Amino acid sequence: MTAAFLLSQLGVHAAAAFGERIAALDLTPPQTGLIRLVAAEPGLSQQAIAARLGMPASRLVALVDGLDERGIVERRRNPEDRRLHALHLTEAGGELLARIAAVGREHDEAITAALDPGERKVLRDLLERIAEQQGLTPGVHPGYRRL
Repeated sequence: MTAAFLLSQLGVHAAAAFGERIAALDLTPPQTGLIRLVAAEPGLSQQAIAARLGMPASRLVALVDGLDERGIVERRRNPEDRRLHALHLTEAGGELLARIAAVGREHDEAITAALDPGERKVLRDLLERIAEQQGLTPGVHPGYRRL
């Protein structure tokens, strides 16, 4: 089998398994990615986040609305441009982020269980090189473009 096929096969499997794991927190993978991004860069506008994720701003609004209604993220007026909303995690969002991180670690360990720690590092390094060469944005799943 080709490396591309194996990457695709494992990618689909890993994404589906992560979706099942994160569903226990009443989240979808796109919501999880949005929470991680808001935590990593608090205060970004919805437009900036949509651009970073490669998705239309109109589609991001629905994701933000759902998380806002649950008290996970909040919109604040951008002090430099009152037309824009800056996104921030709430205290509940920060607590949820810690739970997401634990699920992510469990998922990574389960997916790479056949490898020892050294092999896991080599695999991550190689995959990062391939992702960079392919022009993928670090930490951003290309699936956002299809939401």
